[in-house]
Amino acid sequence: MTRKFIQFQGTPEYVTSAALQDAVNVAIALERPLLLKGEPGTGKTVLAGHVARALGMKLLTWHIKSTSKAQDGLYVYDTVQRLNDSRFGGGDVADIRRYIRLGPLGQSFASPERVVLLIDEIDKADLEFPNDLLRELDEMQFTIMETSDTIRAQNRPVVMITSNNEKELPDAFLRRCIFHFIDFPDREQMTEIVAVHHKQLDEKLLEQVLIKFFWLREQPEFRKKPSTSELVDWISALLRGGVTLEQLEKTVPFVGVLLKKEQDVRVLDRTLKAKGAPPTTWSQLGPRYSQ
Repeated sequence: MTRKFIQFQGTPEYVTSAALQDAVNVAIALERPLLLKGEPGTGKTVLAGHVARALGMKLLTWHIKSTSKAQDGLYVYDTVQRLNDSRFGGGDVADIRRYIRLGPLGQSFASPERVVLLIDEIDKADLEFPNDLLRELDEMQFTIMETSDTIRAQNRPVVMITSNNEKELPDAFLRRCIFHFIDFPDREQMTEIVAVHHKQLDEKLLEQVLIKFFWLREQPEFRKKPSTSELVDWISALLRGGVTLEQLEKTVPFVGVLLKKEQDVRVLDRTLKAKGAPPTTWSQLGPRYSQ
């Protein structure tokens, strides 16, 4: 009998490409972790929440820090609480299970229902961190050493892992993942994304917003290019500030919403002084942006 697999087709709030939908569905079907890369602002982290919502699953999140250890995701033995209880009579200290706290990975295994687990920014941890997860992700089980209890996944979680490419991930870890690089949205897809956040936005204003945004991203001297989330915030600032189409054609208002480095602001100032005004047509950005 052929097993029927659930399918992710995006959500009204999250615009996806066909390639990204395929990557999610392949990872679900093969029960492999999905490793997502892409520049900041391309929606890597929020994708897991939309997958969980679309598939009717609970979302568990494990935000990785530089100090994170693989053990933290499985469980923590709260020795401090046990010591306090032994000193002040807070409970039965002989029952060690009372002091075992499952981490996000452990919770995803112990859940009676299938869940989505996000391991966010895995490259922030040390180099051995991904390798320390290999066995557990393969076998979908682990043993609590203090009690000898084995936590085994009844339903393999949908594991989604994000990386900002701060460190190279081990080959052994990569072999076990489905990989997808989220490309930065093009002009057409960005229009769809903006429409999700800013409905009924004036078409001419939207066009000028996008022209300015993509023009800024084309500046080779910028150290940090503006991202999608910053574009959405910038439009909110323009609307709340009452910026007119005529004003937007002549300058780039509220530039601090888009550019976050002093060097980039200075580059923009020099560029505007040299050119007099930012571009107002797609053709000024080159053939790649022209319809």
